[in-house]
Amino acid sequence: MESTSGYFVTGTKNQFLVFNAEDQTKARSIEQRSEQICLICGDGIEYLEGEGFFVACNECAFPVCRACYEYERREGTQACPQCKTRYKRHKGSPRVQGDDEEEGSDDILYELNFGGINGYNNFQLPDNRLRSQSSIGQSSSSIWAFSDDFHHEVSSIPLLTYGEEVSGISPDSHALILSPNVGFGGQLMSPTHYHNSRQINPKKDMALYGYGTVAWKDRMEEWRQKYLVSFESSANGGGHYNDVDLENPNLPINDESRQPLSRKVPIPSSKINPYRIVIVLRLVILGFFFHYRILNPVKDAFGLWLTSVICEVWFAISWILDQFPKWCPIERETYLDRLTLRYERDGKPSELADIDVFVSTVDPAKEPPLITANTVLSILAVDYPVDKVSCYVSDDGAAMLTFEAVSETSLFAKKWVPFCKKYSIEPRAPEWYFAQKFDYLKDKVHPDFVRERRAMKREYEEFKVRINAMVAAAQKVPEGGWFLPNGSPWPGNNVRDHPAMIQVFLGDSDVDNVGNPLPKLIYVSREKKPGYDHHKKAGAMNALVRVSAVMSNAPYILNVDCDHYINNSKALREAMCFMMDPISGKKICYVQFPQRFDGIDRHDRYSNRNVVFFDINMKGLDGIQGPIYVGTGCVFRRQALYGFDAPAKAKSSSKTCNCWPKCCCPCFRSKRKGKTAKNKKKQSRWDKDNSKHKDSSQIHALEDITEEVPGVEMRSEPLVPREKLEKKFGQSSVFVASTLKEDGGVVASVDLSECLHVIRCGYEDKTEWGKEVGWIYGSVTEDILTGFKMHCHGWRSVYCIPKRPAFKGSAPINLSDRLHQVLRWALGSVEIFLSKHCPIWYGYRGGLKGLERFSYINSVIYPWTSFPLIVYCTLPAVCLLTGKFIVPEIDIFASILFMALFVSIAATSILEMRWGHVGLEDWWRNEQFWVIGGVSSHLFALFQGLLKVLAGIDTNFTVTSKGGDDEDFSELYTFKWTTLLLPPMTLLLLNFIGIISGISNAMTNGYESWGPLFGRLFFAGWVILHLYPFLKGCMGKQDRVPTIIVVWSFILASICSLVWVRVNPFISKYDGPVLELCDGLDCD
Repeated sequence: MESTSGYFVTGTKNQFLVFNAEDQTKARSIEQRSEQICLICGDGIEYLEGEGFFVACNECAFPVCRACYEYERREGTQACPQCKTRYKRHKGSPRVQGDDEEEGSDDILYELNFGGINGYNNFQLPDNRLRSQSSIGQSSSSIWAFSDDFHHEVSSIPLLTYGEEVSGISPDSHALILSPNVGFGGQLMSPTHYHNSRQINPKKDMALYGYGTVAWKDRMEEWRQKYLVSFESSANGGGHYNDVDLENPNLPINDESRQPLSRKVPIPSSKINPYRIVIVLRLVILGFFFHYRILNPVKDAFGLWLTSVICEVWFAISWILDQFPKWCPIERETYLDRLTLRYERDGKPSELADIDVFVSTVDPAKEPPLITANTVLSILAVDYPVDKVSCYVSDDGAAMLTFEAVSETSLFAKKWVPFCKKYSIEPRAPEWYFAQKFDYLKDKVHPDFVRERRAMKREYEEFKVRINAMVAAAQKVPEGGWFLPNGSPWPGNNVRDHPAMIQVFLGDSDVDNVGNPLPKLIYVSREKKPGYDHHKKAGAMNALVRVSAVMSNAPYILNVDCDHYINNSKALREAMCFMMDPISGKKICYVQFPQRFDGIDRHDRYSNRNVVFFDINMKGLDGIQGPIYVGTGCVFRRQALYGFDAPAKAKSSSKTCNCWPKCCCPCFRSKRKGKTAKNKKKQSRWDKDNSKHKDSSQIHALEDITEEVPGVEMRSEPLVPREKLEKKFGQSSVFVASTLKEDGGVVASVDLSECLHVIRCGYEDKTEWGKEVGWIYGSVTEDILTGFKMHCHGWRSVYCIPKRPAFKGSAPINLSDRLHQVLRWALGSVEIFLSKHCPIWYGYRGGLKGLERFSYINSVIYPWTSFPLIVYCTLPAVCLLTGKFIVPEIDIFASILFMALFVSIAATSILEMRWGHVGLEDWWRNEQFWVIGGVSSHLFALFQGLLKVLAGIDTNFTVTSKGGDDEDFSELYTFKWTTLLLPPMTLLLLNFIGIISGISNAMTNGYESWGPLFGRLFFAGWVILHLYPFLKGCMGKQDRVPTIIVVWSFILASICSLVWVRVNPFISKYDGPVLELCDGLDCD
């Protein structure tokens, strides 16, 4: 390269370029133009330390990043798109076919090492003749410029300007253009020939000189289509794309097809490795602990010792089932910008998938219509294409109050939705938006925002008044029942016997107040008749699945409870980053979001937030096969709900050794022969088993079901008979046809009669609904069972935790209500444990992974822990009352063992809190309520479940309110008596009595008994400390005299009385022989 006044000269093997550089602000070199951006994918070009920017082509130095260079070498023409010169292998790049023909060093920088040029023209270049040497980026091609006095030595070298007058360059200056025939080490392989140079004016378009003339967009589209075709073929043929590393740089390289929509974020090794080490150490310590406990019985308290050992063994098994599913926790990140770039191109309709949103409600007396209305409004205002969202409200109680509330909500939505989207407010549930205590003007720059916000708040307050008026009017049911405005009776006057009802409140033609379309809003109430088992929430959800398939048939379904509003307007986009990912999305059955709650007291007394489960356990499951389904805030793949198997993985090809080619390798042939004979033996048995289960099989793979398209020749694959589909899905031709549409889409025009037909109470008779299709029946916790069946079909789920919580809901903060909530969950687990779907013995021939099965087993056996837990909490009181203990006298080894066990438990918890980002107070509240719920709700759930499953007796526990007011968290202090309060209260009293008795006995027996007493007191204190929130919940309001003070006053008074009796200053403390005066020598 030679720099002259006003000009910049550079070149390559084939040509050199002269740039006009008079105006530095306007003229730019090719290096300045291309060193930042790749002209194929738009990514930045890699910068190498000490070498500069990466250069793929050594001929024209066309700007291409390393990823595009390697992809073109591997998948493309292996040539530069501009000059068509074959790419040479750079140092560090993988070899491809044809690289073996290249000779010399792997490092391309040494390809042209011009120490001298030998051959036909052998000469040396003196150092004093050298002007400059440069290259474009990292190009190994060099340009050598020489002064005029060297002209006679290289007379055959062409002039730099070919005789043309160029300002600043002498017309007789020469430039040496090296021929591509120059070999390594300066060997000239053939006579040197030269190429014409050309002059470039930077004021003209670079395309005139050949730069950028290639149709890059067409080339990128060709690459994208090629990749998608190969991907679809692998997916249809059972490609192994679920295990594709999304961070693999060898994936396609343009923004449309290469970059993933999400990625896994593993826990840092500095956090997870110590955690795993502590788990292993804790297992070892447990082994030594049980070895000591079993070999050292307490002979004078054998019953207490045996009982405690049995309880401890059960606790250890429960810990193992709970701990090991957390072995590989992960977190995830989503890329919403990439989702937009891929599926929402400028000037084109959105290609995002349709979503049907299900909102379930039953009783407006327990689930206020205003809360349901806020949930519906947050859905209608979600940040998603309005033509792709349909909201279905399931009213399983057929309440006219709910019907009128949804109708009023549809009218208010025409005002609320445009306001939300205009100012991008969060959250989009008006009740919670206007209740926020923060500066709502932050980041707001629109001058009309304050005025419109005040107007909207006034509109919402008027909306609330109308809803409250409806609620007040519904308190007293008229004698003749409810009537519609047209005078006809309300069809749902009889809650247990009413027809199916469907009302479209917002359709395709409805728009908001500014003329923009709105999402669809449909009210649905399924038919109910006496004598039918309607299966509560699971049956209502299945009815929504069918009616939505006929009306909109979106490929994805979001289900939320009526009290869980969308807190993050981009929640649907977050889910689509996983579902619509072209690499891993096909394998995902649902995306579960964590549950977050509003209205909980600051200390979360009863662990309503449940952050240990949502932030620790669920992250651990996400690293295995995915989180369990928790009943709300979950986006489903519709095909997974239909009971189809997940796309199968491609079987890995048989491997051979590298000693011979595959066709003639003796190792391969011998293995293949043995394998074939073995497979023949297995095939006959497999055919017999397959013939037995062929007709009764409930599992149908997606790729085995095809839909006939007129005019298109179908592949020779067996179609599932229509009769079999109708037996599985029911007698509805429209719905059965919709199940074959994997990507969704309405089969035919919406027929209201067909919609009513699929939600009749007799539609599911003699079908697989509730057994293999839809929400699974057989448990009040249908969520766990439904997710479990999907995982058994080979699907995986994903846990998504956005920075802004996706959903928020309400939680019962009252003690009695919270216990009843836990009772219902535990009852569902007991029902699953006693059913055929128990994970201990079900689904071993499916796709459920081992550690995932551990988690499901733990989710159904945890109520059984209530028996050993109650017994173990009773042992301290028994030990204090009897003076015995469950452990013999402790020696040094036992002391070290117990201390190591406690330290390992604490270390495990601390490390979990560290990588799970859980606070100490949240962890401690979770531990406390685990004991409270275990000794109350779980125990009653066991009895209730056994009576229900074995004897068919359904029992309920009534809750009676005894107080409360309208202050903040007043529900927290409301005392509601229920039978569930008896066991923990009894345990508290027993341990209090035991403490009093133990201290009394110690004072009676002397100072030697105080040492063993401390162990028993610590044991009892552990129980009382865990039950403390329960004790505090029973004391009522905090502004009154707390009951806890009365209880502790009674205990302290009793202790002080006993101490006073023992240490009475008016009684002599001398217990030795009485000394008397003796008058003589013979004294008796």
